[in-house]
Amino acid sequence: MLDAPDTAVLVVNLGTPETPTAPAVRRYLAEFLGDPRVVSIPALLWKPLLHGLILPLRSSRSAEKYAQVWLPDGSPLMVHSRALASAIGEEMPEARVRLAMRYGQPAMRRTLDELAADGIKRVVVLPLYPQYSTTTTASVDDVAVAWQREHPQVQVTVVNNYATDPAWVRAVADSIRAHWNEHGRGDILMFSFHGIPQRLADAGDPYPQQCEASAQAIAAALDLQPGQWQMGYQSRFGRERWLQPYAEPALWALAEQGVGRIDVACPGFATDCLETLEEVALGFTHTLAERGARMQYIPCLNGSQAHARALAGVARAALA
Repeated sequence: MLDAPDTAVLVVNLGTPETPTAPAVRRYLAEFLGDPRVVSIPALLWKPLLHGLILPLRSSRSAEKYAQVWLPDGSPLMVHSRALASAIGEEMPEARVRLAMRYGQPAMRRTLDELAADGIKRVVVLPLYPQYSTTTTASVDDVAVAWQREHPQVQVTVVNNYATDPAWVRAVADSIRAHWNEHGRGDILMFSFHGIPQRLADAGDPYPQQCEASAQAIAAALDLQPGQWQMGYQSRFGRERWLQPYAEPALWALAEQGVGRIDVACPGFATDCLETLEEVALGFTHTLAERGARMQYIPCLNGSQAHARALAGVARAALA
């Protein structure tokens, strides 16, 4: 392993608006939804629709949702990502650990430029996406590959996934078990993952298989039997078919079957964010209460020591 001045771990999360306001959300969404990895519709068709219809309509609505979960120190995703990167740094004194965002600030390319200017010779890029997808990890890899072409003196390694990494699986299972010990256990546990269009899976994106592998590994670590847990996909956008089962309708079905207490965890998200806090913790809880069921949301690992230790192990494996 290289000495600390020469080695860095760049922890990369998706990104977030800088403030919960319509202009800030619009800037963020323009960059995020403008990435062809995220939306693969031809640019000549997509860009006019994005800037002429979607951004004007969606920015204000999304800003209102961000405002519901915004923390005193900023966006939940940013606050928890900073805490996680700091905790990984404490676990890895042999490397310089920095945080970047794929979209928004601190920008990934600029942070890589700063590391190169500081004399870094080797960088492990650690996307905070446990499961690989062409819509997430591949986009981070695109930036890293393009940047290394311009900086051949720096060796860049991108972590592909850690969907079944034993330490990560154990950390998730332990966090769920600790939540049960403190708040009680529901009748069934739902693993809710962010969805992607079905056509991407049909084209070979391994994301659904990796989500299933993660859910099965965590369930096994919790000694859950098949009838004690389910998995589903959330956050679909547009009218096309996305990965199924859709999480929220699946939860409604459980409530209608008489399941009174349901726990929901989101192991595809490293840190809590708009999708876990507003969509799941607030939204899912509300619609299930309307159907007579009580839901408990189990937070993401965020900046916990167990999370940092697991990801430090993933980074060390990449360095090795």
